[in-house]
Amino acid sequence: MEKAFNRQRVLLDHLRPSSSSLHGTDSSSLSASACVAGDSAAYARTNVFGDDVVIVAAYRTPICKAKRGGFKDTHADDLLAPVLKAVIEKSNLNPIEVGDIVVGTVLAPGSQRASECRMAAFYAGFPETVPIRTVNRQCSSGLQAVADVAASIRAGFYDIGIGAGLESMTANPMAWEGSVNPKVKIFEQAQNCLLPMGVTSENVAHRFGVSRQEQDQAAVDSHRKAAAATATGKFKDEIIPVATKIVDPKSGEEKPVTISVDDGIRNTTLADLAKLKPVFKKDGSTTAGNSSQVSDGAGAVLLMKRSIAEQKGLPILGVFRSFSAVGVDPAIMGVGPAVAIPAAVKAAGLELDDIDLFEINEAFASQYVYCRNKLGLDPEKINVNGGALAIGHPLGATGIIFST
Repeated sequence: MEKAFNRQRVLLDHLRPSSSSLHGTDSSSLSASACVAGDSAAYARTNVFGDDVVIVAAYRTPICKAKRGGFKDTHADDLLAPVLKAVIEKSNLNPIEVGDIVVGTVLAPGSQRASECRMAAFYAGFPETVPIRTVNRQCSSGLQAVADVAASIRAGFYDIGIGAGLESMTANPMAWEGSVNPKVKIFEQAQNCLLPMGVTSENVAHRFGVSRQEQDQAAVDSHRKAAAATATGKFKDEIIPVATKIVDPKSGEEKPVTISVDDGIRNTTLADLAKLKPVFKKDGSTTAGNSSQVSDGAGAVLLMKRSIAEQKGLPILGVFRSFSAVGVDPAIMGVGPAVAIPAAVKAAGLELDDIDLFEINEAFASQYVYCRNKLGLDPEKINVNGGALAIGHPLGATGIIFST
């Protein structure tokens, strides 16, 4: 019982600022102490609460199917600009106060995408004094962008920053460009870096015994949750409608449209999904129905010190506590969350049982099911409003979209 009380106290302390940070009391009398959560995690609070890095705003575009969805004729910079603009306008923040904008993005050529992001910042109303850069950590690029901003704020480089994510898989499809070093032939793990993601999904299913039915059920559940969240308006406040155009592929006629909802969510059943054939392996289990769709979309998160947020009267939506990136065998790259989540939770001085909600990437149902089972998580605590299997998976933006 004492352990439970101690753990509850630690959890409350993570979320609740101290009276000293609220009333300007001299914090020099405060000292860091080891977490007393009852576990062996090497965590110590070295900052007073006023130095917490907090999230005060988070917005995204709708997520649309690449090449045939609502953003098929929308430039990448026109996806990013609306969410950057919304972050500033809805928080009433002077854009000149932003110390940096970091954008997660994967597929576009690096220098081109960096320039597109700078263009988007200008469209959104940022002055030339606000810098912007891109970061690529594949499907977790958006999350890495947020982590980079949080780390910079914590280090004192600036007090306010934006972590964003952007991907137009219409404009930049997944394809290897250029030659491959022949040396790769003598290094199996290096060869595995070239495997199509769908093949790695099949590897996960085969190696860990994830059945076709388990995968299809995960997809059905994702669509059900996402449809319910849409119907009850849970995405309404986070989605920024985007005014754009749709071009008729036959006539070339342009039609102005405003895209305001995700277009990949559908009403599906196990019977429907059972009819689909494997895509990546003849006798495999990964299908178009239990894989995420290639997508277009963007999102942005505004972070700052808690003390700044309180001065500005901004709502504190969350506190950035820890982050972990852990490498795994590239042949089964989708199992990363099963390794990184325990590491991030431990770094925060917590245990898995302390966490009420999880967001786990649903690039493929096979890796999602494996991670869920490996960690022993309650399915009702994971991706409660649906995941990428339903909503979509714009690579660089995924870590932003499913953290809002």
